[in-house]
Amino acid sequence: MAVLVKDVMSSPVLTIGIGKTARDAGKLMRKHRKGFLVVVKNGNPAGVISESDLITEIVCKSIKADKVKLADLMHEPIIAVDKEDDILSATRKMKQNNVHRLTVLSEGRLAGVVSLTDIAKTSPEMLDLLEYRLKMKEKPFTLKERITIGLCDSCDNYSEDLRNVEDQWICDDCREEKEL
Repeated sequence: MAVLVKDVMSSPVLTIGIGKTARDAGKLMRKHRKGFLVVVKNGNPAGVISESDLITEIVCKSIKADKVKLADLMHEPIIAVDKEDDILSATRKMKQNNVHRLTVLSEGRLAGVVSLTDIAKTSPEMLDLLEYRLKMKEKPFTLKERITIGLCDSCDNYSEDLRNVEDQWICDDCREEKEL
């Protein structure tokens, strides 16, 4: 049985209005000890902002945080998954979008946030594999024989015998199916 996003997500979501400033966002993050906020406009998710956004865009550039509106700083559109999606789908979406957190929707409404850490807590032994897969920009590291370990691109099962077939890392079972 697959683990669903709703089983691991953080809820309720910490939100902040789109008209607020970077300073307001920083204060809210500090108060609640969170590194991520969903920016809302008229009650609907409009974007997201992280503590690293504040550091790289405000602190490092010596900009006054009370002068920058979140509308000018947030990342949009939001990248979201449905609460009924499985965590593997969420992990893939994180990798595709080069992010570590996704907003979670239920019937189109904000329901939570799921992070790599939330997913890793469900299966600690997979933490290294998840981080490795998300950090990959191109293709996995390969051995001389062009064999690697990881998740099969076809069936998503873990294998210690993945081989590159038509630019996909395929396990032995899936390779046999392709040959038929």
